[in-house]
Amino acid sequence: MSDTYDFTAIETKWRQLWAERDTYRTPDPKPGDKTFFVLDMFPYPSGAGLHVGHPVGYLATDMVARYKRMAGFNVLHPMGWDSFGLPAEQHAIKTGEHPEVSTAKNIKTFRRQMDLLGLGYDWNREITTSKPDYYKWTQFIFVQMYEAWFDKQANKARPIAELPIPDDVKAAGKLAIQEYQDARRLVYFDDALVNWCEALGTILSNEEVFDGKSEQGFDVVRVPIRQVKMRITAYTERLLAGLEGLDWPEGIKDSQRNWIGRSEGVEIRFAIDGSNETVTTFTTRADTLAGVTFLALAPEHPLVASLVPPSHRAEVDAYCEAAARKSDLDRTVDAEKTGVPSGLIAINPVTGAKVQIFVADYVLPDYGTGAVMGVPAHDERDFAFAEKYGLPVVPVIDPGADTPERDAVLKGEACWTEDGIMLDPPAGTEAGLYKAGQRWRDAREAVADFLETRGLGKRVVSYNLRDWIFSRQRYWGEPIPIIHWEDGTRTSLDVSELPLTLPHVDDYKPTSYDAPALARAAGWVEVTDPQTGIKGRRELNTMPQWAGSCWYPLRFMDPKNADALVDPSKEKAWGPVDLYVGGAEHATLHLLYARFWYLALHDLGVISTAEPFSKLVNQGMLTSFAYQNARGVILPVDEVEERGEGEFVHVPTGDRVERIGAKMSKSLRNVVTPDDVVAQYGSDAFRVCLMFMGPVEGGRVWETEKAAASLKFLRRVWNYAVSGIASPAESESSAVTIATGKLVEAVTEDLDNLRLNTAIAELMKFLNAVEGQPVTRDGLLTFLRVLAPFAPHMAEELWERAGQAGSVFHADWPKADADMLRAAVETIEIVVQEGGKKRGSVHLAPQADDGLVRDASIAMLKETGRDVAGLDPARIIVVRDKKTGWVRLVNIPKVG
Repeated sequence: MSDTYDFTAIETKWRQLWAERDTYRTPDPKPGDKTFFVLDMFPYPSGAGLHVGHPVGYLATDMVARYKRMAGFNVLHPMGWDSFGLPAEQHAIKTGEHPEVSTAKNIKTFRRQMDLLGLGYDWNREITTSKPDYYKWTQFIFVQMYEAWFDKQANKARPIAELPIPDDVKAAGKLAIQEYQDARRLVYFDDALVNWCEALGTILSNEEVFDGKSEQGFDVVRVPIRQVKMRITAYTERLLAGLEGLDWPEGIKDSQRNWIGRSEGVEIRFAIDGSNETVTTFTTRADTLAGVTFLALAPEHPLVASLVPPSHRAEVDAYCEAAARKSDLDRTVDAEKTGVPSGLIAINPVTGAKVQIFVADYVLPDYGTGAVMGVPAHDERDFAFAEKYGLPVVPVIDPGADTPERDAVLKGEACWTEDGIMLDPPAGTEAGLYKAGQRWRDAREAVADFLETRGLGKRVVSYNLRDWIFSRQRYWGEPIPIIHWEDGTRTSLDVSELPLTLPHVDDYKPTSYDAPALARAAGWVEVTDPQTGIKGRRELNTMPQWAGSCWYPLRFMDPKNADALVDPSKEKAWGPVDLYVGGAEHATLHLLYARFWYLALHDLGVISTAEPFSKLVNQGMLTSFAYQNARGVILPVDEVEERGEGEFVHVPTGDRVERIGAKMSKSLRNVVTPDDVVAQYGSDAFRVCLMFMGPVEGGRVWETEKAAASLKFLRRVWNYAVSGIASPAESESSAVTIATGKLVEAVTEDLDNLRLNTAIAELMKFLNAVEGQPVTRDGLLTFLRVLAPFAPHMAEELWERAGQAGSVFHADWPKADADMLRAAVETIEIVVQEGGKKRGSVHLAPQADDGLVRDASIAMLKETGRDVAGLDPARIIVVRDKKTGWVRLVNIPKVG
């Protein structure tokens, strides 16, 4: 057996043995088990495979999982694949290769790379969202939610069979009953706008549309089609309230709060001159109502189609057609706002003033009421719009005499959006609206009272969140288990009929914007009810990629169960995910949708857990070096040479360039794969290098040379351990014993708090302290167990060489002797406060008596120049730790 550290041979050996011995198999929990569920956001298996930045989160969870398993927990640490997705379908359209085939190839690459990194997943629990045995249960959840309604009084979902149906609805027949149920179901059908590109023959997401065109430059138009929606808005208040109990980064919580966008305000009705119709707007600033000088409607607002007079119809239609070529993002970015007069006039309900109604594409149909009131004097967007179209500016808030812009604001020449008091109401305003001189917040309530009293408006709570457009006009997704019958009724499939599998098609493109690729599978689409003979058609849309990831933690608990989504006893035993690690880019949609599904399943009694993820950590982004020329153009790294210290030259042009950090990408040719690093330095060195770079949540800049330093450290570890195994000491110095105890104590605390970089620093500190000194067998085994989560291949090899049976990961995590460590402490630093402010510190024995502590503190104050004459030592408070009795703090009253 060679004493040389041959990392390739060692790591290859242990990867094979772990697989053969099924080392990481997770048993189902037994009563009394301490459980720990640690989970990575499972990846979409792209064709590119992993680069060195992807494993930051995977390595973090792996190290914690290994530690927790050794600490006596039954640890669930699985991995799977979010394998439905647009890239595989686009590849199929280009090449004709079925998405299932390309996805399987990509998964094989990902799994090989994960094994290469020594990630200790229980592959017996592997799941793939695009496999029928998994998406059977995604479809099952869909059916549960479709066959449910939201009871507003109970504030929860209930089975649709429990929905009371009024007698007059029953009398009207089954279609009336269906319509009544649909208005309350958690899943329902409704029209929604989509981005259709005829040239590509596909529907694009908002992120794929640029200035009304596809990435390839083809025209994109917005068209309405029938879509499946999920009533996530029913859960807005519970989604907000649930955030309070989660151990998540505050930034992520704020992102969810902002996405939900709860606003308290007033809905106000404006009469339309010469019509019985009204326009309803929502505002959080009812105090500015008297300053409204125009209204703006979304191009899709129903009044645009029904009320615009012939004199303005051609111009409005042309404007609406142009708006249909823009994505929501294009319409709402901070560009110049446009509109067109509708020919309609609204009446301000409190001043009686007639104001123009515009059609404006910056107003979206699905936000608020699809209509906004324009207050140019107190809204910057409205002010710019009013200037552009020559509209009046009527101020209602006084900025105050000390404000330089006051004169311009009062003249209608400037916009004021800050605090202020109310001006006299404009001429014609009804009496009692508000009082001049009131703070605007008080006036806001007064105006709301005024409107409600007269039936002109009502207080409401509004949300930015809209119901989830769930269906996709794609092939590669879960088929939606709904049948539309020729008599107008609609039914969901029973669980016994699931999974409804994807049919074979020869072309993956939609046939038109309202006929997805599944329409090509006529034999699959057309069905006949065997009992009644009624003909029907299956739903042609598929589910979004989000669907499979909304519930996947549950399937990891019971992945082979053919009869249920998850065994209730297993779900209750594992509970919510204890540690969930992934990118901050999933702050809203994935996390929000998963929380919504869990709440609904909890309401319906399917699961006992109401929240999926107890603790969330977002790993930081890893960047690599790239190069930028004087014009700011990013250049491929293989076109740049270093010539001299810190001097970089773009070889094709000879220009000097600047080295910067940039995201790894193929176009920059700065992608580094873990395969390359592991081949050169080993998996354990890569693990230590990546985690030592900084906190899990922090950013990193990859430099391959840093892996060499980690390998050098591990060679020292190897030599120290091999020497100790070959010649263990019968006894070791107290310094080595104390250093070992301190290592256990520090690394345990760091692992509990996910401070992996400082844990590795403690390993380095320990090695510096004990290298070259005798070590006992027990001391060495303790060290190997602490090393194991970070360098698992090396630790396993050394554990075996030390004569230990079984895996090091089945050994117990060591415990520090707290009494020994405390006894070894000779002095501690004690902070001294005077008058509540830190003045310095003193160093004394931890068990120093109060008299000695007071004398030392007074002497320290005297040295700093404080006048301690007349200070009564009895008034000095010595604060001690309740557990250890050590002095923690000294509080001295303020002295002269």
